Amino acid sequence: MKIIAFGASPSKNSINKKLATYAAHLFENGEVEVLDLNDFQMPIYSVDIEEEIGQHALAQAFLDKIATADIVVVSMAENNGNYSVAFKNIFDWCTRINAKVFQEKPMLLMATSPGAKGGASVLGIAKNAFPFYGGNIKETFSLPSFDANFDSVNGKISNAELDNQLKKLVDNF
Repeated sequence: MKIIAFGASPSKNSINKKLATYAAHLFENGEVEVLDLNDFQMPIYSVDIEEEIGQHALAQAFLDKIATADIVVVSMAENNGNYSVAFKNIFDWCTRINAKVFQEKPMLLMATSPGAKGGASVLGIAKNAFPFYGGNIKETFSLPSFDANFDSVNGKISNAELDNQLKKLVDNF
């Protein structure tokens, strides 16, 4: 079973990438590939740029990665209550090739943040929007107060209650 995971942030130390990586490795017998949004940097999408250069090859490469997945694990970064610009740009380029970006792949949709709401705003936006773009959301999870609830040294959730909650979601997936 192939699992594609990514944190929807370009940060080299993305807390959302750490959460997505941890969650992806909870699936039994999963072959995990973690994507880095920095590998898909493109010019800011506009119809003028698309007219000039056509569909961007990196957008197709991102879609090709999603196509290989049996499960997609995404943890959304929240920037001012919404998607990170880096993710939104990749998403916009991809929709010009295939509006069903997530290709109906079963998805574990998550978010985390340093704050107590755990990215609740962006998680709500994504949960409502992604089904229109081929997101087959099976489960959602929010990890509040990342620094207090995640052990970055060992790469896992340190809060036993929250860890068990995520593990149950994965087991029932």
